[in-house]
Amino acid sequence: MRGVLRGLFIFLLAFIIYVIYTGSISSYDIITGVMVAAISGTLFSNIVIRNPLKILDLRRWLYLIAYAVIYFTYYETRAHLDVIKRILHPKIPVNPAIVEAPFDLETDYAITTVANSITNTPGTVVVEIDVSKKIYYIHWIDAKTLDPDGVKKEVFESFEKFARKIFE
Repeated sequence: MRGVLRGLFIFLLAFIIYVIYTGSISSYDIITGVMVAAISGTLFSNIVIRNPLKILDLRRWLYLIAYAVIYFTYYETRAHLDVIKRILHPKIPVNPAIVEAPFDLETDYAITTVANSITNTPGTVVVEIDVSKKIYYIHWIDAKTLDPDGVKKEVFESFEKFARKIFE
């Protein structure tokens, strides 16, 4: 039963994405979308989704929406303004460093979400993830601290809280 649910979720997701990207609901596109989604659902259901019932949890969706709104309005804006300030005022010190910071996540989706959030935020980029040690290696444009716990607090602690609620 779980295999069928996994396949169904991948099918629906692939079909919706296909229709959105083609921008058409002609019979040709619907038939092609169904075929592509069926193949995707069959091939990737055991890889992409481990627990298909998590996707039905409304709280996870609400946390995802809240995270997207907060991330794109607050964190992205703040980081962009900081980088713009550094560009326009070159006398502001730049203190670049590659720092390490521990993460406390278990699922691949949560780990990847936080790494992408760090990388998409101007001034920081994840250059390596050591899953066995649970450490991100981050290039930070203005390293305020080299203490791993301090880095976590400054750079991504709030991202991790949301990722845990969404994916774990």
